[in-house]
Amino acid sequence: MIRAAALRGFAPLVTELGGEPAEYLQRAGLDPAVLGDDEALVPVERFAAALALAGAELDCPHLGLLLSQRQDLEVLGPLAVVLESAPTMGEALHSAERFLFVHSSTAGVQLLPDPRGEPGVIAVELTPADMPLGLELGLGLLHRIAGMFTGGDYGLRGVHLPGPPVATESVYAQVFGAPVRFRTGRGLLRVPATLPEQRLRTGDELLHRMAVQYLETNAATHAATTSGQVTRVLAGSLSSNVPLIGTVAGLLGLHPRTLQRRLAAEGTTFAQVLDEVRRDRAYYLIVSTDLPFRQISAQVGLSDPAALTRACRRWFAAPPRALRQAASGAGSPTAPKSAPK
Repeated sequence: MIRAAALRGFAPLVTELGGEPAEYLQRAGLDPAVLGDDEALVPVERFAAALALAGAELDCPHLGLLLSQRQDLEVLGPLAVVLESAPTMGEALHSAERFLFVHSSTAGVQLLPDPRGEPGVIAVELTPADMPLGLELGLGLLHRIAGMFTGGDYGLRGVHLPGPPVATESVYAQVFGAPVRFRTGRGLLRVPATLPEQRLRTGDELLHRMAVQYLETNAATHAATTSGQVTRVLAGSLSSNVPLIGTVAGLLGLHPRTLQRRLAAEGTTFAQVLDEVRRDRAYYLIVSTDLPFRQISAQVGLSDPAALTRACRRWFAAPPRALRQAASGAGSPTAPKSAPK
């Protein structure tokens, strides 16, 4: 899930491009009312589908990049206070690693060695990398926030994007002002190794401690749920193998029976969480890509297109082809019925 604040700027941008924001949201399975409620939680895949549909039909495949230029730190809600008050960039990045789930349950950020091995350079990687417009939005926003914190030029050395370019070189230059490499399989910013030591102009250690304590005692309960942890693990492993409770439990450092008990205490089961992850991922792939249904079946861990069709009828009361036609404007734009939670 992701906070609806991530859609800030979507409506005016789409309108300027000649589209109807509400239509794209509905076709992606979202209620347009979420535009007025920053704290509403929406499925990440449907958020990404709305961006993909609008970008494709408005001939603006770089819509995510454009949207990043209309957003600022405030879209992160309570996390914004934690980041802005951090004494150093390193502490801000560490806080983002700990608490980014407050904004998006599937997003992650981490510091890594420079993938090109250049001395004095490290990387800030943003995940996941399999929803291009959402990733470009995230990297563009991360770049803007880093500039805000450091007073402008923080020494960005380069940008890596997982897929091919979706815009001209001048568009990327305008957004990042640094070389961009494509088809790297990852989304990251290459920055000076000294960046974590840089003090923030907005730093306030007392406020930072209070804001961190607030997230630890309130918002952190959201990420601490076992079902939330299972969701994040499953989201990254659907296409690689058949998710087994023993495998997921091992990744979480739990015995399978312990995992089952904790999920039961939250009113759910491993099978139900897996079904919900498959549902949201399948919906995104069906409505925002032109992948064959056989390939989508494999990517969500189903045996074949027939299994996907049965699942879609159960989840959305419609087969995959009807969902794709509706999203393309060839059918009803009404949001499909979600599977019960």
